[in-house]
Amino acid sequence: MTKRLSSNTLSSPNPRLRGQVALVTGATRGIGLAIARALATEGCNLILTARDAPALTRVANEFSRELGSARIKVLAHLCDVRDPHSVDALFRAARQQFKRLDILINNAGIAHPNLPIEKLPLPVWKDVLDTNLTGMFLVTQAALVVMKRGSTIVNNLSIAATRVFPSSAAYNASKHGALGLTNTLRAELRSRGIRVIALLPGATNTDIWTTLWPQAPRRKMMSAATVAEAVVQAILLPANATVETLEILPTVGTL
Repeated sequence: MTKRLSSNTLSSPNPRLRGQVALVTGATRGIGLAIARALATEGCNLILTARDAPALTRVANEFSRELGSARIKVLAHLCDVRDPHSVDALFRAARQQFKRLDILINNAGIAHPNLPIEKLPLPVWKDVLDTNLTGMFLVTQAALVVMKRGSTIVNNLSIAATRVFPSSAAYNASKHGALGLTNTLRAELRSRGIRVIALLPGATNTDIWTTLWPQAPRRKMMSAATVAEAVVQAILLPANATVETLEILPTVGTL
């Protein structure tokens, strides 16, 4: 589904990303949705993806109501980042609509209930690794075909990429692996002028806590909008500067 959107509540009077195209995975909630909204505010055209069809339709309709009809283009396309064929279909649609990609936000990710390793089912392990690590690899590999010098990749990793949280083995492993992928990608793309940012947010008030820690003290957490604001500011840096690791924590610490 493709919608043309115009400036309204989500737009800035002086949009700084006018004409650019951004792809956001896991765009229907939490940090992904907040980043998409922040990018739209700056005039960015959007490709929104998720594997939940009703949620994706709802978000696309929300953007349409808030932005109107004319200036910003939004392509909402179902994609399961675990599936190479689904990723290929996404990028066929994206190339047909936009011909280019300036910003990639690898945000799609899942968690799992707190379980010690000896009780963690293999299917749960595989699903988390396939979504959080292999999915990031597949989307990035496809995106690099259409990304040029001056583009930016932001990989949402969580502070679990550098810390260990007991009873979260699959989540920890996926995020540690994704940090290794991100660092390798940055080293490979530096000469091509493509910036790669590792986003490491601490506790953020999103739906993932329903799985990770249902009793988590959400009032102490950051909002997704706060994280999104920091991401957009990093993207807006001059082309000859970059933030390589963007770690954002609540002022109370890691909870």
